[in-house]
Amino acid sequence: MKHIAAVQALVTAPDFDRGPTAAELDAIEWEMPVITAELELLDVQITILDRTPSPLDVRRIRRARRRVLVARRELTNRGVTVDPEVA
Repeated sequence: MKHIAAVQALVTAPDFDRGPTAAELDAIEWEMPVITAELELLDVQITILDRTPSPLDVRRIRRARRRVLVARRELTNRGVTVDPEVA
């Protein structure tokens, strides 16, 4: 029985399994209010997937969308700078 093995070098970088860098963690922390607001919106949208939205559900979605917009506006107004290491 013949064993087939890769003849070429690995395509991915050898440090593929490394954890996030400090700069990447800072970027995540910087965007955490937007991430949290988007998760809340997603949660509301998931809850109404299998039923017709009631007026209360419509209000919940509208409020969650507003929170996302407010979080994005605040993030933009803080003057986000892109770190070349993260991008």
